[in-house]
Parts: sequence; C-alpha cells; structure tokens
Amino acid sequence: MSFSFFGLVSLLLCTFLLVIIQKIFIKQKKFDDFNHRTSHNTLATKTGGISIFLCLFIFSIFYYLKGVEVFDFSLLIPLSIMFIIGVYDDLYNANFKLKFILQIIVAKIIIDQGFVIDSFHGVFGIYELPRIFSQIFTGFVFLVIVNAINFIDGIDGLAITEVIKTILIIELISIEKTPLNSLGLIVIFSLIPLYYFNYKRKKKIFLGDGGSLFLGTLISIYIFYILSENYVPKSFFMINKALLSIIIIIYPLIDLLRVFVIRLYNRRSPFIADKNHIHHKILNIVKSHFLVVITIQIVSLIFIFVNVILFN
Repeated sequence: MSFSFFGLVSLLLCTFLLVIIQKIFIKQKKFDDFNHRTSHNTLATKTGGISIFLCLFIFSIFYYLKGVEVFDFSLLIPLSIMFIIGVYDDLYNANFKLKFILQIIVAKIIIDQGFVIDSFHGVFGIYELPRIFSQIFTGFVFLVIVNAINFIDGIDGLAITEVIKTILIIELISIEKTPLNSLGLIVIFSLIPLYYFNYKRKKKIFLGDGGSLFLGTLISIYIFYILSENYVPKSFFMINKALLSIIIIIYPLIDLLRVFVIRLYNRRSPFIADKNHIHHKILNIVKSHFLVVITIQIVSLIFIFVNVILFN
C-alpha cells in the first residue's frame, strides 16, 4: 500500500473521528478534571487515543474483509486490550494493581506471538538467554516501556512526538521495511491531527491513558523487533542492539527511573501521578509546552547521534 494513500486517509479519518468523538464526550459531560497534577486550565477531553485506535481498527477491518494483510492483524489483540484498559482508567480511575496485572497478561500474549528478548547481544558478556528468564525479562521490559510512555503524557505533544520519533528512527535506520511498517505509518499519520487539538486554547483533546497505553504497547513491540535477529540496521547504526534500543527511547526511560526513585524516597506509591517529571521542571522555566517538547526531542536526537558515533 502506498505511503501517500495511508497518509491521506489516516489524516482525514482521524481528524473526523477527533471532532465527532469529542462532541459525544462533551455532550455526555465527560471532561478531564482540573487538579494539582494537570497542566491545563480549560475544557478538555481524553479522546485522542480513542480516535487514533478507531482509525487503526477501521483500517484493519477494511483490509481484513478484503483479504489483504497490510500488517499482522493478530497484533490488534494486545493493542486492543491495552487500549480498553486505558479508556477504562480515563473514565473510572482504575486501581493501579488491576492495571499492572492486566499489563502482565498482555505482555504474555505478545511473548506468545513471538516478540521475546532471547539475547542480550553481548551486554555483560551474555548472549542467549534461558527460555523462562527471557520471558520474564521481556515482560519486565514491556512494563517499563508502556509505563514510561504513559508517564511522559503530562504536557501537550510530548508523548505523541516521542512515539512518532521512535517509529521513524526504527523504520528509517532499518536496511529494509519492517513488518510493522504499515502499522507504524497508520499510527503516525493518525497522530498528526492530534497536534492541532492538543495545542488548542479551547476544547483541547488529550491523548488519555487509552492512547498512551496503546502507543506504549506499540513502541514495546517495535523495541522487541529491534532485538530480534530479523532486524538489520544500516551500517552506520550497526551497534549493539540492546544499547541501540535503549538510546532510541532514552528520555522516557530516564524520566521513569527518576520519578520512581523520587516517589519511593518520599515513601509514596510510584504509580501515584505528580508533577515531578523532567518535562514539568523544564515547563516551569520556559513556560511553553511546545518549547519543552522541542527541547527534549532535540537533546534526545543529539544524544542518539553522539552515542551511535561513540559506540561505532
């Protein structure tokens, strides 16, 4: 399927869904609450993730009925479960223990679909991993990535920019198109209209947990694919795969680790949200969500480039 076709249809379809679904939520008075943790003071709905997922789902149903497999449709199972968990959390504030258990179940589904870390690629002198340990470690990495993406969804545009950047880097440095290419393109072009609604001054649309958990799951699948034998990067990026995967998503990982340490040090649950994230600290200085996103992504790209050169 052509790049331009996916792009145009995804843009138009997701824009339509963003408008319609927000109107439904506003009519039902389902707004994002204002509290000490929020970075906005205007009416907003957490419907961005719903629109993006529905766009992907409509694409999938259309091509499934036509008998054309543009990507592995079985991936919709873990993506859908995580999406539903997130939407439920957006609406009813689900208990973090329940979310944690369900995330472990989804991790097992992804592992059984063949996305498993079975090698450290020489890190610490370790190559092949025992089967049980590799599954446990894969589940742990899945939980880390999903929650890291979820944690950075605290200011306008940051999480969606991180997701777009990660997918583009993984696809562009690959020696050939990955099997996730079409899935990634649909998601990227579905995310682009959300920038407009994310940065609006009135009637804003946020990604919500439905979107961040869904996108975090997609990013984890991409990272697992990097670590497989099937992924071959271009010669310039031919460094240790484990290190490559870490530096690509370095900001969410650092922010997650930092926040966890601070919350545990203060004897608070690491899953109770606050405004101690790095992006909140930068926001206090620059006073602009857009500048925070630009700053973080530029620094991340420089970090990736410098480390690739050093490891080369």
